[in-house]
Amino acid sequence: MKSKIRSISTLIVILLFIVGCTQVAILSLNQVELTKISVQDEKIYLLGEFNSQSYDQVKTAIDSHSGIKTIVLTANPGSLDDETTFKLARYIREKGLNTHLLSRSVIASGAVDLFLSGVNRTIEKGAQLGVHSWSDGSKQAKDFPRNHPDHNFNASYIKDMLGTDEFYWFTIYAAPADSIYWMNDEEIKAYKLTTQAFVSPTNKPTPFGEAFNIAREDILQN
Repeated sequence: MKSKIRSISTLIVILLFIVGCTQVAILSLNQVELTKISVQDEKIYLLGEFNSQSYDQVKTAIDSHSGIKTIVLTANPGSLDDETTFKLARYIREKGLNTHLLSRSVIASGAVDLFLSGVNRTIEKGAQLGVHSWSDGSKQAKDFPRNHPDHNFNASYIKDMLGTDEFYWFTIYAAPADSIYWMNDEEIKAYKLTTQAFVSPTNKPTPFGEAFNIAREDILQN
């Protein structure tokens, strides 16, 4: 599994890495619920990072509310567990749900991957999507030949969601694993991340209050 982690929890992992406890840190962070969920009418709003708990959390919310049509991502820095995030994404696609970004939504890394799961994907003007490469700890994704099997996990997922893996190759050259590249509107449209024209801002607040503002600023500053 290739790392796509960008959030405050990354700092914890780095600090514990210094004392030789990286795997312990990741395991610990995967034991707690990092994803906050709020159900509003036909929408499920998600805040925070995705980890090994997120699949059960979101699936339970979807299954408990029969009228859900759309998953709204708000401030989501990425994923600690790409396998579980992709599992959740495939479930969302299987259920025929849509995904949406508000005008102040900020999503990065594995959260962008999850956004791709929507059958219809809508983005309000002003939303920000950040991407980057993965690393195995010593080499970046772009250092591996294009036909290397280590590309398959992520490239296959992207192809399943978008019909082509072109977006995957864009991400691994956009920024190294320890950085982030914020996509412009032309790129978002070119790689078909949205299924229709950008939506005018609704200026609708998220249900998370100040927690959203804090999480949003944290993503933009890292």
